[in-house]
Amino acid sequence: MLTREIAKTIVTETSLRLNRNVNIMNEKGVIIGSGDAERMDQIHEGALEVLKTKEPLAVYKNDDGKWRGTHPGLNLPISFQNQVVGVIGITGNPDEMNDVGGLVKMTTELMIKQEFIARQLEWKQRTKEMIIEELLRSVPSYEQIERGMELIELKLPSPYTILIVQISNRSIPNHELIQRIERSISHNDALIGFINVNTLFIGLCGTREDRSKKLLNYISSELNRLSLQYRVAVSNVINTFNDFSQAYQDCKLALEIVIDQQLIFFADVEPQALLHQTNSAEAVRFRERIVTNTVAKYASTLTTFFENNLNIQQTSEAMFIHRNTLVYRLNKITKDTGYDPREFRAALTLQMALWMPESRD
Repeated sequence: MLTREIAKTIVTETSLRLNRNVNIMNEKGVIIGSGDAERMDQIHEGALEVLKTKEPLAVYKNDDGKWRGTHPGLNLPISFQNQVVGVIGITGNPDEMNDVGGLVKMTTELMIKQEFIARQLEWKQRTKEMIIEELLRSVPSYEQIERGMELIELKLPSPYTILIVQISNRSIPNHELIQRIERSISHNDALIGFINVNTLFIGLCGTREDRSKKLLNYISSELNRLSLQYRVAVSNVINTFNDFSQAYQDCKLALEIVIDQQLIFFADVEPQALLHQTNSAEAVRFRERIVTNTVAKYASTLTTFFENNLNIQQTSEAMFIHRNTLVYRLNKITKDTGYDPREFRAALTLQMALWMPESRD
């Protein structure tokens, strides 16, 4: 637990403030941090004595030679979880540094505790991301998933809602962003982790649709507070681990289909998604036959018209255009294609053609 990196930090911080040399010895009495580079990796017999007795050791000038590798000063045990894990030595007259020594010892032990907590959090997060990686496989290993959950005492009750967050232009570290989101939803049964550099996976567990939408609002609010540029795709509610992979693919497809929205529910684009995955020659011919230049020109008009349930008045208001302008466009489409968007069957044909992916040749 007492690493060379921690020892170096402790020495740097304390030596400057005390204007004295500070040595850090590990559990074997080896100097692993020192303001005096020549003393690195030497055995400190005074530290061995402290490790043995678990008590402070004061070394005075007339003690020179009694403990090999030791200079006059105060040597104090470093404790962590009721065990002595090392020794800190402060060079100088021991009688002048009792109070200072206690403060340095306390600071050192706090730093070790903080490092331990940070490593525990890092380990837990790595385990979570291993679980996510396994869940997203087409054939996941349930044994490996269960083992990972047991290691970090994680429960993932059903049902589940999957969120895929695409993030760009961020400066916040991964671990900090994850912690901020976890705090924002105050929900222990959420599985969160990065699946690549700019894609965050969030699995909401044990929540019904109404609760999931509330948590989604909390997450969006936190991302907005951080001034992040992001897009979110939300899966349908699923019930088993075996559904995770498909829900993830659904979210990816939703983000691919809809490029001009920040929040996309797969349920809203599911019919379009089914057509988007069709790439037969017949589908290409169908689109090319229906989507004429006029349809392509007025595609946004048709989309708004369909979103407003073929209602001319609502569509013209939504588009801030005159009713007659809208009627003119619909008539142009009818004349050019033979399909009148005001009739249900014709509207369905036009909508399907617009949803069809273009040729991928």
